[in-house]
Amino acid sequence: MKLVYPACFYKEEIGYSVEVPDLKGCITQADTLEEAIEMAQDAALGWILTAIEDNEEIPKASNIENVKMEEEGFISLLLLDVDKYSKKYGSKKAVKKTLTIPDWLNRRAEKIGINFSKTLQEALLNKIINFKSK
Repeated sequence: MKLVYPACFYKEEIGYSVEVPDLKGCITQADTLEEAIEMAQDAALGWILTAIEDNEEIPKASNIENVKMEEEGFISLLLLDVDKYSKKYGSKKAVKKTLTIPDWLNRRAEKIGINFSKTLQEALLNKIINFKSK
């Protein structure tokens, strides 16, 4: 699953600092703009993965037009590949689940080669990210 979050970039005396305002406390810095972008993606992905593993709510990304900066800088969007990051840095512990689906759905999915485990993981992650507390 890929997510897009706005990030605020600030030019510092040396390098850049970056804040992802939707992810409380998600701040990083780097010497160059290229490194700042990479560090911001890593920090945001780490924040999101930790929230998922700790069973905490993941905030929705703000519309870039609604983001307010505290000082002079620029706003850019970060593309976050949660699946790729999770495979590299996430918990390796797996839990086996047994489920039931209609036979016709199983046959069609197998015929076109759908990976059931991956599909369920993607669907669950999507539900978690888009969950709205009642």
